Amino acid sequence: VQLQASGGGSVQAGDSLRLSCTASGRTISNIAVGWFRQAPGKEREFVAVISRSGSTRLHADSLRERFAISRDNGKNTVYLQMDSLKPDDTAIYYCAGKTDGTVLGYPYRDRYDAWGQGTKVTVSS
Repeated sequence: VQLQASGGGSVQAGDSLRLSCTASGRTISNIAVGWFRQAPGKEREFVAVISRSGSTRLHADSLRERFAISRDNGKNTVYLQMDSLKPDDTAIYYCAGKTDGTVLGYPYRDRYDAWGQGTKVTVSS
């Protein structure tokens, strides 16, 4: 499966963005999808994950109040809604697929089988 992240951009603090992750080569409905982000000079960190069915959604503790993952399998897309953005949210955001369809091991990058190329989000104060 090949994943493509999109929807990033440059926004002001307090604004919202919705990122999209689409799949090719395999329908996205067959995989669990996670979002990670990597800020300049920092390690890539877990943001959120959603199971194949959408019944399980997990978010990083520090982001759960502002970020929400969802999926529309009919549109072959997983979304990351980001509200009340802060300058600390500035990063490249990546979506990643788990072909087992579960969220087991979700925070760990090596549990994901496929990665998109990333979309850049810049939040200015």
